[in-house]
Amino acid sequence: MKFSIEQIAQMLGGEVIGDKTKSVSKISKIEEAGGDALSFLANLKYENYLYTTGAGAVIVNRDFEPKKEVKTTLIKVDDAYSAFTSILEQYQSYMMAARVGVEEPSYIGEGSEVGEEGYRGAFSYIGKNCKIGKFVKIFPHAAIGDNVEIGDYTIIDAGAKIYSNSVIGKECVIHANAVIGSDGFGFAPQKDGSYKAIPQLGNVVLEDQVSIGANTVVDCATMGSTIIRKGAKLDNLIQIAHNAEIGEDTVIAAQSGVSGSSKIGKNCMIGGQVGVAGHLAVADRTILAAKTGIGKSVSSPGQVLMGAPGFDQKSFLKSFAHFRRLPDMEQRLSDLEKNIQNSTTENKGDE
Repeated sequence: MKFSIEQIAQMLGGEVIGDKTKSVSKISKIEEAGGDALSFLANLKYENYLYTTGAGAVIVNRDFEPKKEVKTTLIKVDDAYSAFTSILEQYQSYMMAARVGVEEPSYIGEGSEVGEEGYRGAFSYIGKNCKIGKFVKIFPHAAIGDNVEIGDYTIIDAGAKIYSNSVIGKECVIHANAVIGSDGFGFAPQKDGSYKAIPQLGNVVLEDQVSIGANTVVDCATMGSTIIRKGAKLDNLIQIAHNAEIGEDTVIAAQSGVSGSSKIGKNCMIGGQVGVAGHLAVADRTILAAKTGIGKSVSSPGQVLMGAPGFDQKSFLKSFAHFRRLPDMEQRLSDLEKNIQNSTTENKGDE
C-alpha cells in the first residue's frame, strides 16, 4: 500500500512542508523510520529524533516550529496524535479487508447466516442459528456458540470464545482468547457446608464499537444481560462478572475486576488492578487510580479516587504523606515518652 505525502495530507486536512510528491508505504516509530515510512511527533520529549530521523514524512502539530534544520517532510495538522491514530485505523482497515473467504477446515452450523466479504479462519467454529454480519473477520480457532448475533465489521481474533445467545454489536474487536458469556460465579451455600451451582440463564450484550482485550472474561447474567455499552474499551486480563454493566466510552485497564450486578457509568477511567465490589454503582466520569478498591457506591460524578477503600485523591495523598512520616513520628514519640519518664523520675528524687 503506497500513498503520496500529498494524499495523506489531504486525508488529514494538513499542510505539507517539504516534498509532497514522495510516497510512503509503511508506518514506523520516529527513531526507527526509513525513507519509505510515515511517523509522527506529538510528545516533545522525542523532538531530537526529528532532526535525525530517516522517515519520509513526519506528522506534527500545526503550531510546532523546529529548532534545527529538518531533512524530512512535515505534515502539519491540528492534533498530531489524533491524526496519526486515524492513519493507523485506516491502515488496519486496509490490512483487514485483505482477509476474505473461508479457510478449511472450518465449521458452520445449520441455520446460521454469514454476511458478504467476511473471513473465517481455519478451525473456526460457528454454531446453529447464528447471524453474522458483513465484513466480519473470524480468525483461526475462534468458537461461536448457538444463536449468536454479530454485527458488521466486527473482528473475532484467534482463540476467542463466544458462548451461545451472546449479542455482539457492529465494529467490535474481541482479542485473542477472550471469553464472552461464560457462567457467572453463582453458588448457593447449603446447610452441610457445600455449594450448589445456580444456573446462569442470561447472556452478554456488547453494543457497537466495544473492544475486549486478550484473555478478558465477560460472564453471562444469571437472568437478563451483562451489558458492555457502546464505545467501552476493556484491556487484557479483566473480569466482568454476571449482570454487571459498563457504561458508554468507559475504559478499564488490565487486571481489574467488576463484581456481579455492579454498574459503572459513562466516560469512566479505571486503572489497573482496580476492584469493584458487587451490587454497587459508580457515577459517570469517575476516575479510579490503579489498585483502588471500591466497597461502596460512588454517587457524585467526576470524582478522582485512590486507595483501598477508595477515597478522594487529594485526601489520599495527604494521608499518604503522613503515612510515610510514621516511622519518624514513632521515634519522636518514643523519645518524648523517655524524656517525660526521666523527668518524672528526677522530680521524685528531688522530693
